[in-house]
Formats: sequence, C-alpha cells, structure tokens
Amino acid sequence: MYFEQIFEEKLAQYSYLIGCQETGEAIIIDPMRDIDRYKKRAEKEGLKIVAAAETHIHADYLTGLRELAEEGIKVYASGEGGKDWQYKWFKNSDYNYKLVKDGDHFSIGNIHFEVTHTPGHTPEHVSYMVTDGAAASDPMGILTGDFVFVGDVGRPDLLETAAGQKGAMQSSARTLFDSVERFKEMPEYLQVWPGHGSGSACGKALGFVPESTVGYELRYNPSIQASESEQEFVDFILDGQPEPPLYFARMKRDNRGGPKVLGTLPDPEKMSPEQLAELAAKKGSVAIDTRERTAFMDRHLKGSLLATFGKSFNTVVGSYVRENEDIFLIIRESDLDEAVRDLIRIGLDNIKGYVTPEEFDQYLGDTEEGESVEVINFDDTADLIKDPQYQALDVRKATEFSEGHVTGAINIAHTRLLDREKELDKDKTWLIYCRTGRRASVATSLLHRDGFKVKYVDDDVEPWLAKQKK
Repeated sequence: MYFEQIFEEKLAQYSYLIGCQETGEAIIIDPMRDIDRYKKRAEKEGLKIVAAAETHIHADYLTGLRELAEEGIKVYASGEGGKDWQYKWFKNSDYNYKLVKDGDHFSIGNIHFEVTHTPGHTPEHVSYMVTDGAAASDPMGILTGDFVFVGDVGRPDLLETAAGQKGAMQSSARTLFDSVERFKEMPEYLQVWPGHGSGSACGKALGFVPESTVGYELRYNPSIQASESEQEFVDFILDGQPEPPLYFARMKRDNRGGPKVLGTLPDPEKMSPEQLAELAAKKGSVAIDTRERTAFMDRHLKGSLLATFGKSFNTVVGSYVRENEDIFLIIRESDLDEAVRDLIRIGLDNIKGYVTPEEFDQYLGDTEEGESVEVINFDDTADLIKDPQYQALDVRKATEFSEGHVTGAINIAHTRLLDREKELDKDKTWLIYCRTGRRASVATSLLHRDGFKVKYVDDDVEPWLAKQKK
C-alpha cells in the first residue's frame, strides 16, 4: 500500500493519497480544488487516481471532488445527515458517484475502505477505516476528517457561528458526544489520520503532530478526557471556540450546492501600475497589497487592502473580499502561483491582474494616488483614549480579549470585521490593536478603505498590559 499525507500549511489541511501498488490505482481523500498537484504526485509514484472521497461538506475550503468528477473519476461522498445535508450537485448529474452510509464498503485495488458515520462536527460527517488487503484482514487506521484530531475534536458550533443556523451548536455538541463514545470502542492500535493540524479554525487546540492512534487520543486528548458525562463534554467543547472567518459560510454553501468547475487555474495579466490602479478603482474591484505592513502604512494605493503574503493570506482575503469582486494583486512574481492557489481554494477566482511591489513602489512615489496611515504605540493609545473622540478597537479573539485589554476597548475579531463595520461610529477615530500588530494591520486597512478614521497600533499588547497592572 502506498500512503501519503499531503499538508497545506495555510489552511492546516491534510489530504491523503492512498494507492494499491499492485494494480497502480489510487484514491485521494479530502482533495482541494487544485487537483493537478495530486495527479502529479500520483504519477510520480506510478499510480493513477481512479477515485476520490471526502469526509464531509467542508467549511474552510472548496472541495476538489467536483473537479475530479468532471474528469470521469468515481467519487464517494456521505449520504448521511438527512435531506438538508445532501450533496445537491450530484442530483441529475451524469457523474460517476456513490453516496455512502454507515457500514458501506468499497475498494481501490487491494485497499479496502469501511464507512463509519461520525456526526457532530457536521450532520453528514463520515470517517473511513482503511485496510491493506494485501497484508492484513483488519484495518490499520482511520481517516477521521474533522471528527477526531490530534489533541482535539472537530468543533460542533460552526453550523451556528459560521452558517447561521440558530440553536444548532448545543444539539451538534451532543451528537458529537455520541460519536466520541463510538470512537472509544475502536481498537486502540488504530492509527488516526486527521483532516487538519495545528492552525486550523476547525478546532481550538489541534496538535502539531500529524497523526496519532486511538489509544493515545483516549488517554491524552483533552476533549475526549472531558467526555465522562455528556454535559461536561458539551460545556468543554463549546467553551473558547474561536470566531470563524467570514468565508466559512460561503464554503459550506458552495460545497453543498456545487462549487464552480475551475478546469484550469486563473492566469492573471501582468499589468502596469497605472493600469492596475485604474481597474482596481472601479466598482466591484479590489487591490490586494501583499507587502509588509510597515510599507503599506507608509504609503499605499487609495482603496487597497493589506494582506501580507504569508500564513494568514487566504484567511484575510477570504474575510475581507466579497465573492464576486475582481481581484488585482500587488505581489512578487515568485509568489503569484501560490497566491492564485490560495485564492481559488476559497472560491475567489476573479484574479484579473498583478504588478510587482518594486514597480508599484516607484509608481506610488510619482503619483497622488497613494495615501498613508498614522502608526502609534500603546503609550500613545493610553493618552488618546482619555479623549471621547477616540475609541480603541481590539481585533483579537474573544478569548484573548477576556484575559485583558485596553480600558474601554470594543472587541471584534478581525475575521468578522467586514460583517460588523456598521456597529462602529464613523465620527470617532479608531485605535486598532491586537497582540503583536499583525491582525490589527489588516483590520486597519479594511476600515481605512471603508472611510473610517483610524490609527494603527503597531505594538505588543501583553507587555503593555502587564506594565499597567503594576
């Protein structure tokens, strides 16, 4: 059996390429939308992807299942969860697909898969027991998707906090408790292959270790340790869950209804700075500046948004750009392909053009189209908030805010800010901060773009708060 865990760092997501070396057939589990990379990896190992499966309707990225189905590849997806949680895009299609339910089996060459319904994170969620039929008659591991992670379990609140289904989190948490009870009955030797690692917004305390075993998680997973009673588990698992990025609701909608068929990756046009500035200024367009925050605050294109190219790039853009907007990038050419993949994975396909930072810096120096944002520190903030014209905005998570914050600050997580701007008074000047300044920098760019008076607090909050307690 060939087995490869494929990690996508920015979304902390695992896909799995599993192949039968005797027949040369392979399956990809929980694929993302840019399926070319999976086919290349399979080909390198002398394998051909003949099937694909996923564990559930994802909220954090667009599935690659439809791209593979378009190529005639057989796809497996959950048929559990009731009529409201069915994959609508299969209906009336000629795709080669099968909706699987608890206890179903299928094989890829000598590799056998058994479906286990594991709801809670989502109603339709399934896991797959994997048996290497050429070597054993018992399963060696379980692909748990967003059910059990290393050190955590999948959060059951997203149907309410991300998709807007009022009152869903309590019942989902109780359903997840029942699934955990079933997990406790599995053989302890089974390897656990999760759908996410540390950094994913699909849990609150995921571990860095890429895989585990049932026995280890039973002993050391805090969420499972808190499952001595149903109520203890519900209280523990719902407490402290981070605010989900705004685009999660859209991912859930599109993955259920059917993501747009991509085919090939977008190929944004290389533009002159003047051309990009003109096009980005039009209604329904946005310029994304991927430079470092200090350069952005010093001078940037009017109306542009900051999304420094790094680990949080797709989370920021996904939370600040509306789905049908045309996107123009200020980005290094060496980062362009990765940025395009980051964006199409969250359904932002309208990537029209780009210009390099070096070219753009020169343009900003020669035009009146540039503007700046004042940068301050926490000592400045302490003086300013005494004036009622100023208001501190803390864009950290609610759990961070509760541990200590600037006196009188309002808290809105930076990934929810676009949806809550209407709560902010445009007559005030907003002093925007977070823990280190990274999240505050992108939040500042959003509010500045949308006509708010802002000052960016580029400082570390924890040392400053500690000093205030003395």
